[in-house]
Amino acid sequence: MELRTGRVAVVTGAASGIGLAMARRFAADGLKVVLADVEESALEKAAASLREDGATVHARVVDVGVREQVFALAEETYDKFGAVHVLCNNAGVGSGAEGRMWEHDPNDWKWAFEVNVWGVFHGIQAFVPRMIAGGEPGHVVNTSSGDGGIAPLPTASVYAVTKAAVVTMTESLYAHLKAEHARVGASVLFPGPHMLRTGLWESHRNRPDRYAKSRPRRTPYRSLDQWETAMKEAGQEIAFTPVEEVADFVADGITAGRFWLLPASEHSDRQIEARSRSMLDRADPAYLENFILD
Repeated sequence: MELRTGRVAVVTGAASGIGLAMARRFAADGLKVVLADVEESALEKAAASLREDGATVHARVVDVGVREQVFALAEETYDKFGAVHVLCNNAGVGSGAEGRMWEHDPNDWKWAFEVNVWGVFHGIQAFVPRMIAGGEPGHVVNTSSGDGGIAPLPTASVYAVTKAAVVTMTESLYAHLKAEHARVGASVLFPGPHMLRTGLWESHRNRPDRYAKSRPRRTPYRSLDQWETAMKEAGQEIAFTPVEEVADFVADGITAGRFWLLPASEHSDRQIEARSRSMLDRADPAYLENFILD
């Protein structure tokens, strides 16, 4: 579909990072943008910045894990703009889980699933039927990750499981839309190809009380800067992909109608091939050996 003036884009997790970059790109293409995020102060700042650049913006504080809030966002968006053409289910969190899987706090799983999986599902149910009924071209982009979407990073297994679910959900959505002969397409986004400077590293700042940890962490949360410093001290230089490049990649993918928004990457291709080969050969997942801790 064409991204053009007057059309409407809804982005969750839009107060920073990839979400804000996508909103900026859509606004630059002339779309009206609806920003949803759980962090009110950052959301207000993002909306004000876009308005200063001349964009038509509506912002609403939304916890995507709460179904009623996502449906209220849809109702408000249609009341204000009358249509939605692009839906980016982008909000996501890390879980903060520690240790082996059998040691994880169940609330780490509950919170991650509520945002990363249920949040996408709520977005689909709140918006897609109305997008189809509107009869205009539309597109849904669900944000996954190479961690889980391609192969899991076992040290971040909770996050990986949720992002694997997003891929399968989007594949199923694509098939359902095709079966309905809808004018709405679907894509799954793997941000990259390198590391990203986003607020995902500090997700715990927005963790709701209902999913508070039942016991304190054994180690402090580590910021992206701290992790990058540790990598450099270990002799590993880390490459970063600007979030603006991800937003451009998404916009181009929507225009082209691509399902797999998976940037070219030798590392990703090796993982895909190794995982596929392991399945075809009915062999053990040797592609995980470099990540399995002693």
